[in-house]
Amino acid sequence: MSAQEALADDPLLLRDERNGVVTLTLNRPSRFNALSEEMLSALQAALDGLKEDQAVRCVVLAASGKAFCAGHDLKQMRAHPRQDYYEALFAQCSRVMQAIVTLPVPVIARVQGMATAAGCQLVASCDLAVAAQSASFAVSGINVGLFCSTPAVALSRNVAPKRAFDMLVTGRFISAAEALSFGLVNRVAPDAELDRAVDALTAEICAKSPVAIRTGKAMFGRQRSMSLEEAYAYAGHVMACNMMAEDAAEGIDAFIEKRKPVWKGR
Repeated sequence: MSAQEALADDPLLLRDERNGVVTLTLNRPSRFNALSEEMLSALQAALDGLKEDQAVRCVVLAASGKAFCAGHDLKQMRAHPRQDYYEALFAQCSRVMQAIVTLPVPVIARVQGMATAAGCQLVASCDLAVAAQSASFAVSGINVGLFCSTPAVALSRNVAPKRAFDMLVTGRFISAAEALSFGLVNRVAPDAELDRAVDALTAEICAKSPVAIRTGKAMFGRQRSMSLEEAYAYAGHVMACNMMAEDAAEGIDAFIEKRKPVWKGR
């Protein structure tokens, strides 16, 4: 068996779990971790499997090799030149992106190298993103005659409209520093310290009440589509329910008593 054949037999998606943090790693570096049908299926299955796992506190979406994700597998797409195929493929990709958004716990993109087109969409769909200093981002479908319509949905929910549209109609790459200023990523770290920066962020999240984190993610996403009046009514109800949780009582008592809280997850 050749080295290339052996590589093709490697899992498309790697999973590692430590101290409540699950890391899912895109594992097709020879193809820049493109979102083929098979990769999307692997991601969907992994995300679906995490929904009900109460032991999971945070998910990190990472990638192997020099690139984070180059977007859709264009060779695979050109091998099936039918509109019904493309409709099904983009619907499949959209389900994966929405599964990230609706996962009960925070999802953090760990970005090294380039994140282009649907790869940039993947970053934008995550709740948080930490990028290496050398990382770069683009929605570059326009360069091959294809407007990145589905990536635009996630991008426009992270980046100001004029900046998002600029990226979409020019296809230009932006640096990690620009992505930070645009609001596409939360933190930028020197390349050699990327893992340390991700670990620090996951540690901050895992130190908080799991009840509050899960409540907060669900509430934050839902209120964004509401009017101001509806959002406040909904948020008030959610916060009152949160106050009835054992963790809220423990956290407030610990604050008053000047000690560290012991979370019970209830």
